Amino acid sequence: MEFTKRGIVSCLLVFSLFILVGCGKKPGEEGPAGTTTPAAAGTAAAVDAEKPVAEIQTEAQTMTVENLKATALKYKEAILAKQADIEKLTAKVKEIPVAEALGGEAKKLKTDLANIETSLKALKDRFQVYYDTLKTKGGDVAGLAL
Repeated sequence: MEFTKRGIVSCLLVFSLFILVGCGKKPGEEGPAGTTTPAAAGTAAAVDAEKPVAEIQTEAQTMTVENLKATALKYKEAILAKQADIEKLTAKVKEIPVAEALGGEAKKLKTDLANIETSLKALKDRFQVYYDTLKTKGGDVAGLAL
């Protein structure tokens, strides 16, 4: 009899903990390797240079004007940060002496620069989707120009 009571109490305790703690991530919550779960339709989206443009276009159509502007601002900030990174790396590449221009460090810097430029282009493409959709829906695009 005592064993049955402990079993029932233990099961209730575990069940209560599952209810309190939960076992799923909420939209926009950070997951492994900095990824985020998709936000619900109509909310501001997180900056994602990997998400297919077609998927972003579909998502943007369901967003409100306010959320479109908020998302476009996030992308603008990310773009400006990437541009600053590009300027820093470009300055470092220019500082490399001609004799070391083909060295390992120069190649690494040039590779990093190319990767950032690729990422910047992807961000700009996705920003443009939100910007154009915002414009189409009659939203205020002031302050969003790049």
